[in-house]
This record gives sequence, C-alpha cells and structure tokens, in this order.
Amino acid sequence: MPKAGIIYNDTKPVACRAATELKDKLTAAGWEVCMTTGSGGILGYSRPDRPVCHTPIDSLAPPGFDKEMKFAVVLGGDGTVLAAFRQVAPCGIPLLAVNTGHMGFLTEAYVNQIPQALEMLMSGEYEVEERAMLSVQLFRENTRLWEALCLNEMVIHREPLTSMCHFEVLIGRHALMDIAADGVIISTPTGSTAYSLSAGGPVVTPGVPTLQLVPICPHSLASRALVFADSEPVTIFPANPNRLVMVVDGNAGCYVLPEDRVYLERSPFSARFIRLQSPEFFRILREKLGWGLPHIAKPTSVELP
Repeated sequence: MPKAGIIYNDTKPVACRAATELKDKLTAAGWEVCMTTGSGGILGYSRPDRPVCHTPIDSLAPPGFDKEMKFAVVLGGDGTVLAAFRQVAPCGIPLLAVNTGHMGFLTEAYVNQIPQALEMLMSGEYEVEERAMLSVQLFRENTRLWEALCLNEMVIHREPLTSMCHFEVLIGRHALMDIAADGVIISTPTGSTAYSLSAGGPVVTPGVPTLQLVPICPHSLASRALVFADSEPVTIFPANPNRLVMVVDGNAGCYVLPEDRVYLERSPFSARFIRLQSPEFFRILREKLGWGLPHIAKPTSVELP
C-alpha cells in the first residue's frame, strides 16, 4: 500500500477542513495516510532563564514520516511550509505546498486546485525541484548547544534590534571581517526573496549554489551584501559584550552569548518541492512581488504633422 503524508496548520480552519477531505480521498484511493501539524517543525524560542532549547535536526520527523513515503502535502502559508521542510527534509520526502495563507511565495497550488493536484500526485505527473538548506549550529567552546535546519535565512541581532553592534564573520578560509550593523543575515537563494530582499540583498535564482551575507542597517558605506559559494562554511563571532538573538526562518531561535559562536554550512538535506508544472521562477516573482511587469506608460511612436 503506498503511503502519503499531510502536514497542516491547525490554527487555520480552512487548512483543517482541507486536510480532512484530502485524507478521506487518499484513503478511498487505497493510500495509507499519516497526518500531523506543522507545529512540530516550529522549534520555539529560548528564554533568558532557559537560553538553550536544543532539538536535534534528525529528531523532528513526525511518526510515520519516513523514506517509504511517496509524497506529503502541506496546507498553510509560508511559515507552515518552512516548518514542514524542517520536519521532512532529513527523510527526503517531497512536499506539495498548498496555500491557505496570504503571500504563499513558497506554495505551488491553492485549496480549490487540490482535486486536480491529487490526481497528478497519485499518477506521478509532477517534477521535484531541490533547493539548498543550511545547517545552523550554536557552539559554546566545543559543545553544540543548539541546531536547526534553515531554508530561508538565519538572522542574528542584538536586543533591541535598533541597537548597533559588531560581528566578526569568517567565510571559509578568507580573512576575518568585522561588521558594524544592527544585525546580519545569512540567506540561501530561496531566502533571497524574504528578509534578505527587504534588507537590500539581491534576488538569487534557486539553482545558483550560493549564499548571501547581508548586513542589517550597516554603519559603513563599505558594508554591502556579499554573495559567495555555498561550499564555504560561515562562522559568526559576536564581538559584543551583551547577548544577541538568533532567529532561523522566523520561527526558531536562541540566545547567543559573547563567548558563543554560530556555525553555518550547506546541509546534506535538501528541500524537495513538488512542482505540478515546470518551475518558472520569474513568473513567481511577477505574480508575488510584481517584478518585471510592463510599465503602464511606455513611450509610443508619435506621428509628426
């Protein structure tokens, strides 16, 4: 019996209804179905009295979600999609993301398209697009205190965000650099259209094997976004006497103390997106962000009298 999974945002009634209906249809078609919520991929935030809340990367797979699963459907917005990939990426399960949220930049279909999408899923009429993820780890001396998978970006900043501080950043074997800013972002190509874009970073197409370093409100005209190969690991040392805050994909984070270091590298696990049509990144940029739309008032040829 083939097996499929459903991950849904249980705070959204439309996602709950769609998940139940989808399960019934798959079960009637002879599929074994495992259901869970996306909350298992939201690692939460540490507190001042509990600065570390460590869940190993390979311990987040929900019961029944394993390498035998053909595919899974995630119902929610972009936050649910990010959490779902944290749950299933180590198992290599491809996800079809169905939008029940607002922007839905990472989603492939809408709720009213589920019947057609389901037929394509069960018949194998789809492509799988693999996108790079990051492994983010926090170390104190040689002890790993916290880790998480990251699809969009890692952000590290001081409390409150408006206070400037210093970061020492080491990329691969290159010279150590000092950055004075409100914070720094390390972004994947997928995350280049998220917080990194808002902070002035460039848009990077998903297939380019790069990472981005983007300072947040840097205190120098020389501090600008840097694009580098994702084969090079990144280490960030907080050159600051006060504790910092690290946030991964907007839904997981921990405190970073002055003696800590943050280590990032490309993860061996990829986010496997199910595409019902050939991936066309520029189309998504046009539809979601308005990029490349024709100007309303283009100059036209004028006949001279």
